[in-house]
Amino acid sequence: MTTDRTAEYLVGLVRELCKLPNETEWVEFKVNKAEPQEIGEYVSALANSAALAGKASAYLLWGVEDGTHRVVGTQFSPRSAKVGNEELENWLLQLLAPKIHFHFFEVAVDGQPVVLLEIERAFRHPVQFQGQEFIRVGSYKKKLKDFPEKERALWRIFDQTPFEEGVAAERVSSDEVLKLLDYPAYFDLTDRPLPEAREGILQALENDELIQVADTGGWNITNLGAILFAKQLADFRSLRRKVVRVILYRGNSRVETIKERTGAKGYASDFEWLIGYISGLLPSNEVIEQALRKTVPMYPELAVRELVANALIHQDFFVTGAGPMVEIFDDRMEISNPGAPLVATERFLDTPPKSRNETLASLMRRMGICEERGSGVDKVVFETEVYQLPAPMFEASGETTRAVLFAHRPLTKMDKEDRVRACYLHACLKYVNREYLTNSSVRDRFGIEPQNIAAASRLIKEAVEAGAIAPYEATAAPKLMKYIPWWAAATGAGT
Repeated sequence: MTTDRTAEYLVGLVRELCKLPNETEWVEFKVNKAEPQEIGEYVSALANSAALAGKASAYLLWGVEDGTHRVVGTQFSPRSAKVGNEELENWLLQLLAPKIHFHFFEVAVDGQPVVLLEIERAFRHPVQFQGQEFIRVGSYKKKLKDFPEKERALWRIFDQTPFEEGVAAERVSSDEVLKLLDYPAYFDLTDRPLPEAREGILQALENDELIQVADTGGWNITNLGAILFAKQLADFRSLRRKVVRVILYRGNSRVETIKERTGAKGYASDFEWLIGYISGLLPSNEVIEQALRKTVPMYPELAVRELVANALIHQDFFVTGAGPMVEIFDDRMEISNPGAPLVATERFLDTPPKSRNETLASLMRRMGICEERGSGVDKVVFETEVYQLPAPMFEASGETTRAVLFAHRPLTKMDKEDRVRACYLHACLKYVNREYLTNSSVRDRFGIEPQNIAAASRLIKEAVEAGAIAPYEATAAPKLMKYIPWWAAATGAGT
């Protein structure tokens, strides 16, 4: 939801909350009492209770009488509140785990000052404050560990609620839906005619779970709708850090940045622009083809498309403060996304991908943005072989998954790691196509002259000794030797 709340919206929200018949487990009313420790505990309790109640946000209000819900005004000012020398908001943020989004708003209601603290619901883990989890039981704040049935229910919700079903903006009008979402792009990408009436547009968006009817009237824009079709991702506070960053560096390190740009729109709306922008930054490679010089992109566009799409689709949206990133160096480009991979990196090519965000992946496949089946890594490897590039690298580091494409480098400039990785991925690519790595296929892969069988044999021996590939039939004659990836041999595919 947006942090750029208008005064009119905030007044309306306060009035709605005041109409609630009793103090609910996801709303708390106070007048002046604003002890920092208690506020932190309430943030934890209300965030967890909002998840249990199926609400996108919870609220803590000052300036409203408990019981009567009458607006009386408050003397509390979060902007001037401090804990020691530290601002209250920053102090709270440092003590919350995981760090969730919350925001203080100050607004005048009926001429009285009111403070509204909007708190994002808990996702994936209960929210702790100073290492302790809290929950609301009726109108009371309690320690979660003392209510095991609520803790079990909370974990069931975390296990069952995918990111796409979360709410990015709550209780917005039909006009606001059309203002916030790039609905023409949705109809264009799904190859459907744009309805003439507003009702038809909203119905189509609802059918694809981009929006949903709000229980208090209006619409909720889902995370799926916002992340794919936001006109400005910055309009959705919980998603503004999920924009794609593209950074061009000078040389081969991150010391000097030449250019940096951040995508603004939803992933689907912005995808073609993003690929075009990246392509414009990439160096070219000059090749000689039938005695004519020809300039081609350094990296195959199809490989770039697949890797960028994978970074968008397979990221862990619950990793806070991080989004997909494309970094371009003189000798390589790195495409990374938050979240550890669900499949071992060495098995990206042959294993069907497991996605945290299957609804997102399905819709992006429908729109032709990514592969219908598989992860597209086989195409990435195939394209790098066609372009005679070093093999791509896939790696996991902490909560980040990274794919690396390397600029052209002749075989004589490749180190052992490059050569072994190239042979391994070549064997994987052959195997998934029911073929085998051979001396001949290795010569084609590295551009080795047909008569130079010995050079290819040395590369194969190196990869076998490294444990990356294995003979398919160990007793075959040398000229008939075929090879498979190590994992295929481990499962008994070779004899």
